[in-house]
Amino acid sequence: MNRPIRILIAKVGLDGHDRGAKVIAASLRDAGMEVIYTGLRQTPEMVVQTALQEDVDAIGVSILSGAHNTVFPRILQLMKDQGLNDVLLTGGGIIPDADANELNDLGVARLFPPGTETAEIANYISDWVKTHRG
Repeated sequence: MNRPIRILIAKVGLDGHDRGAKVIAASLRDAGMEVIYTGLRQTPEMVVQTALQEDVDAIGVSILSGAHNTVFPRILQLMKDQGLNDVLLTGGGIIPDADANELNDLGVARLFPPGTETAEIANYISDWVKTHRG
């Protein structure tokens, strides 16, 4: 029996704008995924610890604060340190294309800009999990 995809949606740092994260969390839940939403003001360490405890397939980070070049590499390093090599790290928010490309090169998966259709995000996560964990 296949379990539903489990995804952690996180807001890291002092970024207090969580409307988008809540919309994504609800749409992924509507797409049949189990969603764990951390709430605001999480640290990268808290995100990875929660991912371990919840045995997630994916981590989605919503970031609007401009700290993406610090947050994503730190989460990625902590994931590697904890052996979370088969967990997708994705996210979205205000991330310039050049920065997104650099983060992709480091191993962060696709990053979604504001306005992306929620079905596109759900399909991307589902396809990734089927390919890498199925």
